[in-house]
Amino acid sequence: MKQVVQNYKSGELALLDVETPACKPGGVLVRTAFSLISTGTELMKVSEASMSMVGKARSRPDQVAKVMQSVATNGVAATYRKVMNKLDSYTPLGYSLAGVVEEVGAGIDDVAVGDLVACAGNEHALHSELNWVPKNLYAKVPAGLDPRHAAFGTVGSIAMQGVRRGEPQLGEIALVIGLGLIGQLVVQLLTASGVRVLGVDPDPGRCELAEKLGALVCGAPGSDLVDAAVDELTGGYGVDQVYLAAGGSTNEPVELAARLSRDRGRVIDIGKCRLDLPWNAYYEKELDVRFSRSYGPGRYDPSYELEGRDYPIGYVRWTERRNIECFLDLAARGRVDVGPLISHVADFSTAVETYQRLNGGELKAVAVLFRYPSEVANTVEPVLAAQPIPAPARTARPIGRVRVGFIGAGNYASSMLLPHLAERDDVELTRVATTSSLSGANAQRKFGFAEATTDVDRLLDDDSIDAIFVVTRHSSHAELTRRALLAGKAVFVEKPLALTEAEVGKILAAIEESGNDRLQVGFNRRFAPLLNEAKTQFGKRVGPASVRYLVNAGRLESGSWYNQADSEGTRFAGEGGHFIDTISWLLDEDPIAVYACGTGDQQVFLRYPDGSTATISYVTSGSTGFQKETIDLLGDGKVLKFDDFLRAAVYSRKKWTSPRIPKGRDKGQQAELDAFIEAVASGAEMPVPLDTLVSTTLATLAAQTSLATGVPVRIEVPS
Repeated sequence: MKQVVQNYKSGELALLDVETPACKPGGVLVRTAFSLISTGTELMKVSEASMSMVGKARSRPDQVAKVMQSVATNGVAATYRKVMNKLDSYTPLGYSLAGVVEEVGAGIDDVAVGDLVACAGNEHALHSELNWVPKNLYAKVPAGLDPRHAAFGTVGSIAMQGVRRGEPQLGEIALVIGLGLIGQLVVQLLTASGVRVLGVDPDPGRCELAEKLGALVCGAPGSDLVDAAVDELTGGYGVDQVYLAAGGSTNEPVELAARLSRDRGRVIDIGKCRLDLPWNAYYEKELDVRFSRSYGPGRYDPSYELEGRDYPIGYVRWTERRNIECFLDLAARGRVDVGPLISHVADFSTAVETYQRLNGGELKAVAVLFRYPSEVANTVEPVLAAQPIPAPARTARPIGRVRVGFIGAGNYASSMLLPHLAERDDVELTRVATTSSLSGANAQRKFGFAEATTDVDRLLDDDSIDAIFVVTRHSSHAELTRRALLAGKAVFVEKPLALTEAEVGKILAAIEESGNDRLQVGFNRRFAPLLNEAKTQFGKRVGPASVRYLVNAGRLESGSWYNQADSEGTRFAGEGGHFIDTISWLLDEDPIAVYACGTGDQQVFLRYPDGSTATISYVTSGSTGFQKETIDLLGDGKVLKFDDFLRAAVYSRKKWTSPRIPKGRDKGQQAELDAFIEAVASGAEMPVPLDTLVSTTLATLAAQTSLATGVPVRIEVPS
């Protein structure tokens, strides 16, 4: 992979070929989409590196002091070798990026492969095609936020931490000195907090930009314009807060802060400017000088940044990761707009040239982004596409009695699946694997498993097991399915099959590698007896049809794990496959396009190859007294009406209605288990074709993509 590096001794910049970092436990491997050049901090490093040795020493007196201490301790020769070795080495650049999770390390359960994340850290969010990022230095990007804007997450958190240190209150007046990248963000954050903002910068273009982004008045240092605005807005008292977001060697920002502050005002240093405090000026006003340490609490703490030990929220409300998350949320909701700050987007292949143009003054910019070959595209019509469906390399053989293993034995497995399987003479419940020893013991006692374990590997490696049921939380479905297929097992996985397009790809890759396509997803509604009878009564279709599916889903309890959208996917991602599969089965077609809109209540529109259309109204605000699922299918002069697995009717030349007294709500679980076990035992084809399972899964994911982008999403599943 390629990475931008610099030799501090010679000043050389290079785009170096280096080894891909390993995905260590406690973090994720991220493929960069966009990384942000800090035109302040990074250009200062680039500029210093081009200086002579004397110039370097003058620019970093703190490092000179360390060298002199080393001389006193270790001698001149040893110190010289140490310093020259450090100077004559490649060092990385960069600390703020957005990219896609490519691999998840052990111990990470809050993101999945394919998720877009913002990353921080001058050792982990580098200008590099791939970066390993520890847990507390990445944050999941909210749906709909442009990845270019998400790349501002780190610098946004720096600005946010500075604003938090200033403790702004509604109605206060603030002055921002230095309207570079950080200063522009501080202006917007203060404005969003109800603070009236003034700005100072020698660059008229930056002053104009800050005014467009919310500042009331901006001008050059010492200008009468800013002084007059301070007097008018504060009644001559001075501003409540001053934010030092400037760089350079002049002491003017510190002196200006004292002159324009009110009595007992607050001065917050965010940038790296000269801080020779004029004692009389600061003493007479008793100014409160505060420092803002980078991204927030946790910065420079190895136990937080490298070991992933979070600070309890009750004691530290805003850590560096929570600052990044907050900034991304503000950007996603339009409360902060970083778009106008992007002066230039350069291909990563031109990184060295871009730095040279910036350092030489040829390219003047507030913010510059590197765009990587793996850019997350924002196309007019997004496409979710699976790789070609692999043909199985071998056929299944009849086995007679089916030996079954279960991964997970929670409420759904124990109430809807295991009771049916335990009654069958042609099924042997061999082993159950659960995270809790007690839940495994309960399943063994209730349903007669021969063995209970907490070790999933023992179950997957057991050659005596023919079929594995994956009935765990959503985030684990894809990986467990992939592993079970590679182990040569027939797999029954509860919906959803996967939470990302990348997870679908890994499952298909496992099928191609193993030649094992023995897979079923728990889309049980197509097996419901009453719905099957209604479809039969409707008869074959000739022309396009229209389907309306109302799902009165209701509200979740506050403690439900379905609310853990960051780790377990959205509620529709987990449940929506049921309804899409049912519609596709009714139409005998797989969807080719999806459009979704709405917030709490969602409308999902599906388009099919023959011109048929469908609408799913997924509603959480309805009455609990109303039935949960109703379906209307209209086409060829006929109507099928289906009411919550209790009643059904078909209106045609001759009306058909189901019995007045229903047998109960049979949603098809027993029938789908019968079909799966029969297919495993006989070696016959799986009850639902693999390409349909993939199409339904991609269509469910496409609904989330469409919600985020506001445009239809095409589905492509090559056969």
